[in-house]
Amino acid sequence: MTTTPEHDARIGQLTFASVYPHYITKVEKKGRTKDELHQVIEWLTGYDEKKIQELTDEKVTFKKFFEGAKLNPNAHLIKGVICGYRIEDIQTPLTQQVRYLDKLVDELAKGKKMEKILRKV
Repeated sequence: MTTTPEHDARIGQLTFASVYPHYITKVEKKGRTKDELHQVIEWLTGYDEKKIQELTDEKVTFKKFFEGAKLNPNAHLIKGVICGYRIEDIQTPLTQQVRYLDKLVDELAKGKKMEKILRKV
């Protein structure tokens, strides 16, 4: 599935700080913790809690957020539909990476076991 250039540009310009509080609310509302959210973000990006806070304070865009990330080698195992797009079919790397994160947050909020979320095979 191909996303539009406008969609990809909008994703790249979004700040992590603008979405991060929504991630926290979403997982806590479903009985999960901020620590679990941080574990998921660290698994995907390599960012620890301190770095997540720095990036939030700096109000970095998702473009900059993922430029500095060390994407987990198993990230390609994240599959499924998020926001109407099949993740594995997204052609734009940045949009796909943001959707990886969205999918992991969704799985956490839905109560999936952490070993499944972190793609431990």
